[in-house]
Amino acid sequence: MNNKSKANLLFVVISGIFICNALVAEIIGSKIFSLEKLLGYNEIFFSFLGVSEISLSFTAGVLLWPIVFILTDVINEYYGKKGVKFISYLTVILILYAFIMIYMSIELPPAGFWEFTKYNGAELSLNTAFKLSLGQSLWIIIGSLVAFVVGQLLDVIVFHKIKKVTGEKMIWLRANGSTFVAQLFDSFIVLYIAFGIGAGWEFNKIFALCLLNYVYKCTAAVVLTPLLYLFHYIIERYLGIETAKSLKATAQNG
Repeated sequence: MNNKSKANLLFVVISGIFICNALVAEIIGSKIFSLEKLLGYNEIFFSFLGVSEISLSFTAGVLLWPIVFILTDVINEYYGKKGVKFISYLTVILILYAFIMIYMSIELPPAGFWEFTKYNGAELSLNTAFKLSLGQSLWIIIGSLVAFVVGQLLDVIVFHKIKKVTGEKMIWLRANGSTFVAQLFDSFIVLYIAFGIGAGWEFNKIFALCLLNYVYKCTAAVVLTPLLYLFHYIIERYLGIETAKSLKATAQNG
């Protein structure tokens, strides 16, 4: 396999992992989990920016979005703006397709033998559970997709501006710097559209939850920085140093 074929195959593999993580994050995003309980503690409720009874509760999608951030930086590094834009737009199209299929499946009439089941002595409706689990609000879907596109485009811009200053050094700075800027807008946009427009929440509540989510995303990005270096190491071992350098140069100038 020649170097060009290797580079193309690498892009396909990274794109597949990227799309898979983004799609699964959207689907499981309807579940809200308690970070305190995950760490073995009772839920802690506090006030922030005038909003009371806030706890460290997050959408299950946050388990996967940090991986998407890392892969965005990897694509930025080796395939440039065109690579990130292509995979971002393709991801949005595929997520929309997935939700159209999910909503169509929700509307299918349930088979009689499947509709109800026994669980812990109680009769439950599988059809209702299916609808509640997968049937996310239209405003949440719109907000999430708009925020995703805006965040990805901002990430591209900031990443390459930092790289022009730092060159090949300080991978952590351009990766985390672009994530910090992009996710500030991403966190606000998704909450504003999903709950400000969609549910009529007050601005201070949206802003408080935005900052809470933003701190989590930035913390996750910093903690996972070693994983970014691992990706770089694996890619350069696979492609070879010279091919990797060539890809980076093309990405920066493209």
